[in-house]
Amino acid sequence: MTVHEIAELAGVSIGTVDRVLHNRGRVSAETKAKVEAIIEQYQFTPNPIARRLKRNRPYRFCTLTPGRGQDAGYWGQIIEGIERAAGEIRTLGVETEIVEFDRYDPQSFKKTSNLIRAGKPDGLLFAPIMPKRTRSFIEWFCAEKIPIVFVDSDIPETSPLCVIGQDPLGGGYLAGRLLHLFAGTVSEPVAVLDAHGDDYHITRRRDGFLSYAEKNGFPVIVREYSDFEGSEISVDEIAQFLRKQQQLSGLFITNCMAHRVAEAVSLIWKKSHPFLLIGYDLIPDNRRLLLEGRIDAIISQRPEEQGREALLTLFRSVVLEQEVESRREIPLDVYIRENTPLN
Repeated sequence: MTVHEIAELAGVSIGTVDRVLHNRGRVSAETKAKVEAIIEQYQFTPNPIARRLKRNRPYRFCTLTPGRGQDAGYWGQIIEGIERAAGEIRTLGVETEIVEFDRYDPQSFKKTSNLIRAGKPDGLLFAPIMPKRTRSFIEWFCAEKIPIVFVDSDIPETSPLCVIGQDPLGGGYLAGRLLHLFAGTVSEPVAVLDAHGDDYHITRRRDGFLSYAEKNGFPVIVREYSDFEGSEISVDEIAQFLRKQQQLSGLFITNCMAHRVAEAVSLIWKKSHPFLLIGYDLIPDNRRLLLEGRIDAIISQRPEEQGREALLTLFRSVVLEQEVESRREIPLDVYIRENTPLN
């Protein structure tokens, strides 16, 4: 279906169809209704290449996430999905600039965010971690009416075009359920390591776990780690905590660092020590330790799918001018040793 074919079916000129499509110029209500009915019937979508040629420049999107090597490579998986989508829309007249920052260096975010603002892209894909640092950046885009899609997380009381991510409260509740299923009875305390405790989605995972624990009556010890401590949580830090909590029967860590907990456990206790470990994200180190039986379960939030879908959502809204949903929740997958892929 082309604009010319719509015009023939409606018995109007191509110019009239163009005015209806772009909501400009005077068109009678009857003609407008006739053209819109044909567009709806045939699911017509304007050609994005023609749009780009008409505006005499390509569309330009920016993406801003932590560095691909950070959080044990989790962000690299998000970026892989972004790169896939960028390749898909490149031939349709869209340039995508992938920008990374160091989440542990405040100056890194300040520098990269200022560069993006100066360039005024047609749309932004953003991982809104560290709300204290990033809220003003988000508000600037909203004030400039530049569409912004969140990936991986959300920040309350902001107005992105769409949020692509998982249900963090449900994910934390699921972690509690998994630990309970593995343990059968939980009489000794379990711990929550609240890594990146300044991130909204991380605190929601913690809250979901605590909700399950309270409902089912097992004791929990919480240890919070903030991004403002300046680095990723280390094996030594985890080991220090575990040495003070020798009675623990299990642990849930709210981010991708379950492999570091497993390493810390091996420094302190013998292999025979009963200890359950639940974590997030099927990064290579977590996959390896799942297969070795040193991690009991990993909750995966499909980061590649998140990255790809976030950029395609921006494309559908900005270039194709389609309505997009305000939130898309990515399903959570649970991996145990028996269903973990080898690579």
